[in-house]
Amino acid sequence: MHDPLFLAQKSEPATEADRQIIVDLMDALRANLNRCVGMAANMIGEKKRIIVCCNGPMQMIMINPKVTAAAGEYEAEEGCLSLAGVRKTRRYRKITVSYQDQAFHARTGTFEGFTAQIIQHEIDHCDGILI
Repeated sequence: MHDPLFLAQKSEPATEADRQIIVDLMDALRANLNRCVGMAANMIGEKKRIIVCCNGPMQMIMINPKVTAAAGEYEAEEGCLSLAGVRKTRRYRKITVSYQDQAFHARTGTFEGFTAQIIQHEIDHCDGILI
């Protein structure tokens, strides 16, 4: 999806009825691993709060993610599979995220460095924020 008007819309909470979107999104990430480290459901045309991202060599699914704590603000440069070019943005070095896993169990995780940056980028997609 490359339409900035669509991508700028806020996503709706995901439910168990959205399981196929999770599968499709993970397939899309795996198909683009050579040029992409994370994706949000709106990038495949689905306005649901679902993200997938690389955490080292593993791919992680987060359903209805929300940053609950953040520390260490810095300026980053990011690209996006849905947008041309690279842009500057503000990120945090360490974040805590509440989310649901693929089985829709509540989880909380703390992430740092590049993984934290990826998660923030994808959550921005869910919130209709484009870099």
